[in-house]
Amino acid sequence: MIRVLLIDDHAVVRSGYHRFLERKKDVEIVAEAAEPEEGFAQFVRCVPDVTVVDLSMPGTGGLELIRRILAHDPSARVLVFTMHEQAIYASRALQAGALGYVTKCSPPETLLQAVVALAAGRRFLSPDMARELALVQGALSPLDTLSPKEFEVFRLIAEGQSVGQVSAVLNLSQKTVANYQTMIREKLGVSTSAALVHVALRAGVIQPPG
Repeated sequence: MIRVLLIDDHAVVRSGYHRFLERKKDVEIVAEAAEPEEGFAQFVRCVPDVTVVDLSMPGTGGLELIRRILAHDPSARVLVFTMHEQAIYASRALQAGALGYVTKCSPPETLLQAVVALAAGRRFLSPDMARELALVQGALSPLDTLSPKEFEVFRLIAEGQSVGQVSAVLNLSQKTVANYQTMIREKLGVSTSAALVHVALRAGVIQPPG
């Protein structure tokens, strides 16, 4: 039996793939969570075989959750299931320790294939993301120089959050966040918030307002 933990802030989405995954007789959904803190607590409590994580969630977000889970249990098998189709997100998730990445535009069967693959200890990328990563393979990005924590700070600031808000979300002091912001600007070669946002837009980390 493959024991699965689902972490996604959309209840309808969770319910949908809960029902779909349990149609396979050897898959059991042992717990669900709607936000990262609850998700981490459920991971510690249940010790699932595969943890399915969305990236866009309130609070610390999925990337920081992946980092926390792998810091707690380096053998954890984390599958990202997300709407983010940009290669930069898959790259960062894999760097954080995720073993698989599936976009939500994939057929439901792809999610099931990924869960089975990870339970067997294999990596898995949905075909669309495999193509995206192949296209950028070998191409260096300034964002590759950012540590996982720096990338999270970068993402939140690019989304328009203040130093105080980032401090609260990531449970860091405002001084620490300000120091991160300085290091990020130095690494990216930018001096203003507008330039930082431009880098985020160009890399697909954030989307232009519709």
